[in-house]
Amino acid sequence: MRNSKERNTAENLFSNLPDEILGCIVSFLPNESALETSLISTRWRDLWNQVLVRHGTTEDITGVVASFLARFEELDPLKHPRKLQFHFGQDTALFASIATNSKLLLDFPFSHKDPEKQSYELKFNLNMKNFTYQSFLPTFLVKTLYLKSVSFLTSGVASSIVSNLEHLENLMIIECSGLQSLFIESDSKLHKLTILDCLQLKSLHLRTSKLKTFRYRGPLPRIWPESHFNLSHAMLDFTPGPSYSEFTAEDFNETLLTIKNSEDLTLCQWTFEALIWPSISTSSGNFIFYKLRELRWIGNHMDENSMNNLVSFLKLCPALEQIFVTIDPESFMVPRSNSGLMMQATKYTKLEHLKVIKFMGFKNRVDEISVATKLIERVKGMRPKIETSNGSCLDVVFVQ
Repeated sequence: MRNSKERNTAENLFSNLPDEILGCIVSFLPNESALETSLISTRWRDLWNQVLVRHGTTEDITGVVASFLARFEELDPLKHPRKLQFHFGQDTALFASIATNSKLLLDFPFSHKDPEKQSYELKFNLNMKNFTYQSFLPTFLVKTLYLKSVSFLTSGVASSIVSNLEHLENLMIIECSGLQSLFIESDSKLHKLTILDCLQLKSLHLRTSKLKTFRYRGPLPRIWPESHFNLSHAMLDFTPGPSYSEFTAEDFNETLLTIKNSEDLTLCQWTFEALIWPSISTSSGNFIFYKLRELRWIGNHMDENSMNNLVSFLKLCPALEQIFVTIDPESFMVPRSNSGLMMQATKYTKLEHLKVIKFMGFKNRVDEISVATKLIERVKGMRPKIETSNGSCLDVVFVQ
């Protein structure tokens, strides 16, 4: 009973404190522990959800965001609101929020314009140090930026903000309708780049010498990696197909070199058939993904020819440990399938390290058994674990 009374006394003590004092107490906690206080009660949660509301014009956005960042103190996260809502036109707003680990989200969710009828480009130079808002002295250094739903109305503003985040290491560009051209330049800081569902993007120019992670989902644009870099993690999910009518393997050669040393890779079957195989088929087995350990393969269906193409790619991956095969009926198909892709002159014919085969999106067990049987023919050593689309384990006779 005594412990219960002491607990109630402590709860009453905290409940009687003003918000300013509670915020001061939280400021002495580590960031992750401080964030957990939002789970205590509605009042504590409201401390974290306070929103700074401002109004102005498009020309004011850069200065308002700069001031918002400059006032935020990472060591005292409740001293100023960590969320900004800036209204700068009819039904048009910018949302900015600061999360832990130096993350900033910029979201442009409302616009009275129709971005589908407009096109624009974004140019980000992440090496500049001339932020236009002179009082911007960054006590909070943005290392990760989520840039979402930018429309043509705000593209110039987005470029102005992003281009001056010289410490940016991780950039995510999501659902930017109307974006047709994107240029990103960074000498050393930018290590991770994610571009998701920018469905009208047709040109991607990268001058990023230190990029290690590149995640892309959407139609294949013309990708120009001007500076050489070796990706460790690559997601090339070009499920909708190319964004332009005429594409050749030569257009993809520079990108192919960037993924050669990847440790994990997401790849569509059509990309291998139309863009990778034509470039390496004459190399007599010299083009090998030596470091690839995890492969995520996306195909439209899985007939005999598709299985042969998958096996052809696996012959390029001697260190492979995990294979995830996904069937997506919406995935693009090469108009005239390249039959007979089975490579005859390849040094590595067996998978000695394969531990996991996982299927996703398959409609029946028969297709999974057919693909599994084909794959384990390439395995040397212990039988890999095989998981079906419904999560069960598949038992296939393993023949050395």
